[in-house]
Amino acid sequence: MSTEPSIQPDPLRSTRKVRVGAIDVFSLRETELVRIVEQSWRLKKGGWIVTANVDIVRAATRDVRLAALVAEADVVVADGMPVVWAGRLAGERLPERVTGASLVFSLTEAAAREGRSIYLLGGEPGVPEAAGRALTERFGGLVVAGTHSPPFGFEESADGVAAIAREVAMAKPDLVLVGLGFPKQEHTIQQLRVMLPDSWFIGCGAGIPMAAGEFTRAPTAMQRMGAEWLHRLALEPKRLARRYLLEDAPFALRLLAGAARHRISAKPGD
Repeated sequence: MSTEPSIQPDPLRSTRKVRVGAIDVFSLRETELVRIVEQSWRLKKGGWIVTANVDIVRAATRDVRLAALVAEADVVVADGMPVVWAGRLAGERLPERVTGASLVFSLTEAAAREGRSIYLLGGEPGVPEAAGRALTERFGGLVVAGTHSPPFGFEESADGVAAIAREVAMAKPDLVLVGLGFPKQEHTIQQLRVMLPDSWFIGCGAGIPMAAGEFTRAPTAMQRMGAEWLHRLALEPKRLARRYLLEDAPFALRLLAGAARHRISAKPGD
């Protein structure tokens, strides 16, 4: 009998992708993505997840450099109902919204189940530590390899980013939750993954303070209606009003209109 290791097919290669704005979004359910990450850990393979909300799609559509940055990720999921709707309007299937806030819990639960460790990078001082405590209480056996709240402006110097990268790399985590906001978190992951090729990384935005109990998510009904942004706006009006109302909302309408036009004008069989 042959002792050669069997070649495992890469499930991401066969996953259908949907073009939304300037990025390709993977047609995946959250449970499917978690299963892929678990399988990759067993094969000693790492990866990078971008959770693309309207703000990220807007930024990538306006700046080719940001579009290229997102394209470097191994997986891009739809973190926003307008992104899901745009794919469906264009005639493609995006099964559900997969948020960074939700993946913080589902991937951490998988890490605990698989005996893997996590690292929390981002949030105000004390917040990643609080998130780590909350997650270990929720998921028995979870190992928190480290936490860090980077100083303001760390990304403005190569030395600042390198110092953080070294600290994370020394902890050797299997899963790194990076909550620094787009594109800062993606630029940071871009450097970290070179040092930790067997680890998984996810840019989770406000997922770390949410895990720490700093914020609450909208009721499930609001999430399904695509109205969670209203809940976030009510929680942080000063920080989010301009972005949500003057930038993201008009772009989302143009995105949906463009997807509808694409479907109407598409030839049969396209």
